[in-house]
Amino acid sequence: MDDLPFEGQTDLAPAAYLDRVGAVFATFDARTQDSGNVSFGVETNGRRWFVKTAGDPVDPTPFLSHDERVALLLNARRLALSVSDPALPTLQGVTQSAWGPMLVYDWAPGELVGTPAARRADPDSALQRFRRLSADQLTAAIDTILGAHLKLCAAGWIACDFYDGSVMYDFAARRTWLIDLDSYRLGPFTNEMGRMFGSTRFMAPEEFERGALIDERTTVFTLGRAISVFLGDNELSRAAFRGSESQFRAMMAACRPDPVDRFQSVAALARAWRS
Repeated sequence: MDDLPFEGQTDLAPAAYLDRVGAVFATFDARTQDSGNVSFGVETNGRRWFVKTAGDPVDPTPFLSHDERVALLLNARRLALSVSDPALPTLQGVTQSAWGPMLVYDWAPGELVGTPAARRADPDSALQRFRRLSADQLTAAIDTILGAHLKLCAAGWIACDFYDGSVMYDFAARRTWLIDLDSYRLGPFTNEMGRMFGSTRFMAPEEFERGALIDERTTVFTLGRAISVFLGDNELSRAAFRGSESQFRAMMAACRPDPVDRFQSVAALARAWRS
């Protein structure tokens, strides 16, 4: 981190440390999400950064313990070091703080597409404005999501807890970002939880079944559901779908309940989608 305005280690809590480094212009805590993580937008010398932490170690309210949240941050670091893609904000370094690791990313401009359930139908929400983009613009965004997952799957990563809250969109620049992929797993692996973490709208049947195999076909399903949410109003019907006939067929094949009947890889889904 020699070329960054962040030290490798500090005894301070993140907010106090970042106030010394630069100007904190945004804080993302329990007011915006319930993971227990606390993140910051920081500006130094005219450049913006996104700094993610595991949150306060003594906060008793998050579902996951502080040690578990730290483990997810270290997993996010591992993912960022293994895959590079224009849709993934670049991890520039890690600073150790009184709260554990602080992951320092380039700032990704845009709005979070994911919207709380109570506001999903609100025409002014980011989700509805995103869905009102032209079919061509949405197809470009989905191409970006698929392209990033081609690289992620090639590196062995399986999508876990991916949903519209993992997608940011810059409406001015027409650019798509993928964030918060901390729960992705190197797979395949066995579902040991029963219902896994995630949004039901995006989850494959095997993510609800203890002992089921979670592999790249699970990612295929999740991406198929993302297509249906963005281009099909969360429905698997041709009438609701705004894409082409071949894109509709690709989505339907990705969303088949039995993994054996789906595309067996994200590459196969991408080929069908782009045909």
